[in-house]
Amino acid sequence: MITSEEQHKGAAEDALESILMSTLIPIDNIGMVLWRRRRLLAILTGIGLLLAVGYAFSIPNEYISTTQLMPPDQKSLSNNSMLDALTGAGAGPIVTGGGGLLNSRTPGAIFIGILKSRTAEDDLIDRFDLRRIYHCELYLDARNTLAARTTIKENPDNGIISIAVMDRDRYRARDLGEAYVEELNKLINTVSTSSARRERTFLEERLKSLKSDLDVTSIKLSRFSSRNATLNPQSQGQALFASATSLQMELAKAQSELSGLKAIYGDDNVRIRELRARINELQSQLWKMGSIEKETNGADLKADQLYPSIRELPLLGVTYSDLSRQLNMQEAIYETLTKQYELAKVAEAKEIPAIKLLDRPELAEKKSLPHRMTIVVFGTLISAFVGITWIFFNRLWKTTDDLRPVKELVMNRWNSIRGRDAAKPRKY
Repeated sequence: MITSEEQHKGAAEDALESILMSTLIPIDNIGMVLWRRRRLLAILTGIGLLLAVGYAFSIPNEYISTTQLMPPDQKSLSNNSMLDALTGAGAGPIVTGGGGLLNSRTPGAIFIGILKSRTAEDDLIDRFDLRRIYHCELYLDARNTLAARTTIKENPDNGIISIAVMDRDRYRARDLGEAYVEELNKLINTVSTSSARRERTFLEERLKSLKSDLDVTSIKLSRFSSRNATLNPQSQGQALFASATSLQMELAKAQSELSGLKAIYGDDNVRIRELRARINELQSQLWKMGSIEKETNGADLKADQLYPSIRELPLLGVTYSDLSRQLNMQEAIYETLTKQYELAKVAEAKEIPAIKLLDRPELAEKKSLPHRMTIVVFGTLISAFVGITWIFFNRLWKTTDDLRPVKELVMNRWNSIRGRDAAKPRKY
C-alpha cells in the first residue's frame, strides 16, 4: 500500500523531470545549434588558440642538468661517531651490506638530508646570488624556489643518488649541480666528529702553538748569541783555555829573554823596548781573556771585545744552555707531532666517506620546459569547450520560460542592478 508521503515524493520527481525536459535542448538539436553558431565558436576557439600560442612562447626556456653520485661505501660510514654527527646520536641501526633490518636512515638518505639542509641551500644562495636571480628578498623564499627547482632522489634498486637542477640558464644549471657536490663534501668534512678528526684538529692547534713558541725561542737564542758572541760555551771555553796557555808560555819566554837582555844592554836599548811592548801586549790579552766586569750574563760585549772572557763563559753558558735546551726540546716535540699529524690526516681521510661522481653535471643540449605544443593544444581545446558551453547555456537561457522562478529571480536582480546604476549621478 502506497503512503501519502511516497505519493508526494513521486509527484515532486515527476514535476522536476517535466521541467528539465521542457528546458533542456534535445540531443538531436545540439549539433544544429552548434552549426548555426559555428562562426562564434570558431572566433572563440581562434582567440583561445592565439592566447595559448602567445602564452606558450612567452614562457622562457628551462634547462635541466643532472648529476649522479655513486652510493656511499658502507665501510666508510661504519664509524658510529661519524653517523652520530650526520644524523644525531641514538637514531637507530643502519642498514648493513649483508642485509638485515630495513631502516630509513640509509647512507643515501643521509647524503640527501645534507644536500637539502638549510646550511647547504644558504651557501648556494650566497654563492650564486640567487635572491637577485629569483627576485626574492628573503632567504626563505629563495630556499623554497631553489628546492622547487631541484630534485634529489635515491634509486631504491642500486642506491645511486641523482641531483637534477632546473634553471633558465643552462650554464648556471650545470654550475649549481657541481656546487651541490662541493657543498656535500664540505659539510661532511665539517660535521665529522670521528676520533681521527678530533685528533687531527688537536694536533693542528698544538702545532700552531708550538711553532709560535719555537720561533720565539729561536729568536731569543740567536739574539743572545749575537750580542755575546756565544756559539757554544763548552767548545769556546776549551779554545780560550788553549789560547790562554799559549799566551802564558809566550809571556814567560818574553820575560826570560828580557831579563837576559837587561844584563847586557841598558834600558834605552831598542830591543829591550820592543820586548817590553810585546810583554805588555801579551799581559793585556791575558787580562781580557780572564777579566770579568759584568754583573749580568745577558749584557752586550764591549766595543773592543771580540769574544767573551773565560770568566764570563760560565755565566753566559747558563742562559745559553737553558735556551738551547728549550729549543731542542721544542724541535723534538714539533717533529714528533708533525709525524702524528700526518698519520691523523691519513686516518681521517679513511674514515670520511668520499663523494664518488658517476655522472658529472652536463651542459643541457636542449630545453626541458616548457612543452609549447601541449600548451597550445590544451589551450585550444579549453577555448573550444568554453565556446560550446557558452553557446549551450545561451540557447538554454533563451528557450527557458520567463516565468521560471530561477530566470525570474535572475532577471529581477539584474534589473535592480541596472536601475541603481542609472540612478547614480554622473560626474562630468
